[in-house]
Amino acid sequence: MSRAQKLAHDELLPVYGIPFAKGLLDFEQVFRRHAPTILEIGFGMGETTARIAAQHPESNFVGIEVHSPGVGSLLKQIAEQELTNVRIIQHDAVEVVRDMIAPESLHGIHVFFPDPWPKKRHHKRRLLQPDFVSALSQRLERGGYLHVATDWQEYAEHILEVLTAEPALENSAPHFAPRPAHRPQTKFETRGLRLGHGVWDVIFRRR
Repeated sequence: MSRAQKLAHDELLPVYGIPFAKGLLDFEQVFRRHAPTILEIGFGMGETTARIAAQHPESNFVGIEVHSPGVGSLLKQIAEQELTNVRIIQHDAVEVVRDMIAPESLHGIHVFFPDPWPKKRHHKRRLLQPDFVSALSQRLERGGYLHVATDWQEYAEHILEVLTAEPALENSAPHFAPRPAHRPQTKFETRGLRLGHGVWDVIFRRR
């Protein structure tokens, strides 16, 4: 961690963090208001999370990330931009979804550029497996959305296959979806597109 990230982590996580605990969250109590809540899994360094939250003050955002530098980075951005609609849980996403997120409590779920684990022997480590996708779909309200983006075509095909097989979800597009306005294009993505690399968005909705 950089010094600034460590300082933000130490001072701001008690303010904007939600400690992991086995018990369902009441988002109205957490944010002190009634508003649509979006869960982001694996927010990295938090630039996209902060930008989306700033552009959508009408929504609540809960970010999950295990790595301390990323958590410190997002906390720093929350303070600098005076964002009041973001909270962070620094813990394993599978356990958070299982133990802390109530059924039908989320308006949306973002999973942007998850680790593709490209080697075949590591595919079982990929986050978006059928059991976890089923758990995520149960946490969405009716009509709520699950939005995944990846720059690995093989993983994109795998994600599309897994989400299509989940009976609680339906695809919002005939195949892959165009990038929606709510997902800003990152610097990394812009550079990749310029080099001819693809990015695939998959957006499904809860039936």
